Amino acid sequence: MTLSADPYERTEIRDGMRVTWHQRITMSDGTVLRADVYRPVEAVRCPVIMTYGIYAKGLSYQEGYPLQWNKMVEDYPEILEGSTNKYQNWETTDPERWVPHGYAIVRVDSRGAGWSPGIMDPGCAKEIDDLYECIEWAGTQAWSNGRVGMLGISYFASNQWRVAGMHPKHLAAIIPWEGQNDRYRDSGYHGGILCQFQERWAKHQVVNVQYGRGDKAKKNPNTGESVAGPVTLSDEELAKNRVNPYEDLKLHPFDDAWHRARSADLSLVKTPLLTCANWGGQGIHPRGNFNGFTETPADTPKWLEVHGDSHWSVFSNNYGLALQKRFFDYHLKGEKNGWDQQPRVQLNVRHPGEEFVLRHENEWPLARTQWTKYFLDTGGSKLSATPVAQAGTVEYEAMGNGVTFTTAPLATDTEITGPMAAKIFLSSTTTDADLFVIVRVYDPQGGELTFMGSTDPNTPIANGWLRVSHRRLDPAKSKPYRPYHPHDRADPMKPGEVYECDVEIVTSCIVVPAGWRVALTIRGKDYEYEGELSEFGKKFHYGTRGTGGMTHNDADNRPAAVFGGKVTLHAGGGRDAWLLLPVIPSK
Repeated sequence: MTLSADPYERTEIRDGMRVTWHQRITMSDGTVLRADVYRPVEAVRCPVIMTYGIYAKGLSYQEGYPLQWNKMVEDYPEILEGSTNKYQNWETTDPERWVPHGYAIVRVDSRGAGWSPGIMDPGCAKEIDDLYECIEWAGTQAWSNGRVGMLGISYFASNQWRVAGMHPKHLAAIIPWEGQNDRYRDSGYHGGILCQFQERWAKHQVVNVQYGRGDKAKKNPNTGESVAGPVTLSDEELAKNRVNPYEDLKLHPFDDAWHRARSADLSLVKTPLLTCANWGGQGIHPRGNFNGFTETPADTPKWLEVHGDSHWSVFSNNYGLALQKRFFDYHLKGEKNGWDQQPRVQLNVRHPGEEFVLRHENEWPLARTQWTKYFLDTGGSKLSATPVAQAGTVEYEAMGNGVTFTTAPLATDTEITGPMAAKIFLSSTTTDADLFVIVRVYDPQGGELTFMGSTDPNTPIANGWLRVSHRRLDPAKSKPYRPYHPHDRADPMKPGEVYECDVEIVTSCIVVPAGWRVALTIRGKDYEYEGELSEFGKKFHYGTRGTGGMTHNDADNRPAAVFGGKVTLHAGGGRDAWLLLPVIPSK
């Protein structure tokens, strides 16, 4: 073991790797961040894969996230092969999969988290400044070839979009896997409605790994040390050293400078990128991954991959690992492995029964998309293939289960792949209303089709949301298939007056068999799966009957006096309310 003058930093050889624990990386303001560095034993210069985040570099996957770990290895036992799995961390890559392949892995604890002191302020601008400095540090080490890549899920993906826009010299490629880039629209306020995810997230994943928890935190099984730093602070001191992300979020109900400072400017991203989305991500990440492909400059070297299953499993299985290595070997090692001939879009097309069929495309959305409208018919709650001549209305409790409109049985197998939207006309007995729009599929027996989504085992096909007072559109940024709302002010409703609303629905994919039906539910509260839950669904803390923790029930944000009452939908007779679906013909 090699010791340094630092009381904590040390290097040892173990499991075929040269590991430096608690590597010092000093920021320009003097703050010392800590990283664990895994690299080849031999004195070689190699590319670097970096993560910077809040989840504690020393917290083992198996102990910190046992439900997710056990489900992943049950579904993909291949993950247990070829690695001791002793160095597995949540949402980051396994060093034993990469170091023998000629890479160095650098895991940095963000300010205030794990072994890095400071104020814990998740997603703040200072974190991105830190990340920039960490990248430049890694790119200039004696063991680095000067090319740094970033690879990770969620927190470890979202900051990739942001730092790439700052153009650090040594950042050569990124793989943001299921990671948002618009803090307001992607996860904070869905359609202007406050999402409660960060309240759950902070409780389950953040406060328990704050720097200074010391003896009160879990231990790193490889070192026996606390995962949350070498000092133990009082609860009062810990509270002073962290920001409550959910309470901060509640203070910013519009898309203001606070949200912009926590979001990416995609027009600035020029780094080669592979953006990997999940069809079942719903209310947190896929919007960012798709926009990261479409809204970065046209000359940015970029590829899009889309998969299904849980938020964490495909990242670590053989499919995900092989994809990541091909991309990085080309961009970080300079290997001529044919990646430059890789089609720009790689889709795992979803079929009932958790079946996925791999297919390559050249653009997104797909150029051959047949944008197909199904019109709302209040007479019998139908989705009609043609506009409805007869005007009609249907009323529901404003915070209730709402109304479901259903197609006739489909005549042929029908692929729906891409972004979706809905146009809705409504009036309310109050001055505002929240729209929860769910695209659903039913088999001939009336059973609903759901999937293992990113964070919920009973995820519907797609969701959309809109607070009616936020209905105003930005015409410059809106597309026929993606309405864009500035969310910069509230325009209250007049009770009884009819308003036209355009709702963005999260991109999804499903091949609907002949004889099955597509449905659109419009309601005043979150989707709730009504079937039996699996054991995993009962135990998983984000399993909320289909929403994966992305609920919208904060009483401060949805007071009953404003969002209660009754809503009336208006359709037909010149008010063409519709669901827009991206129907894909065979090639």
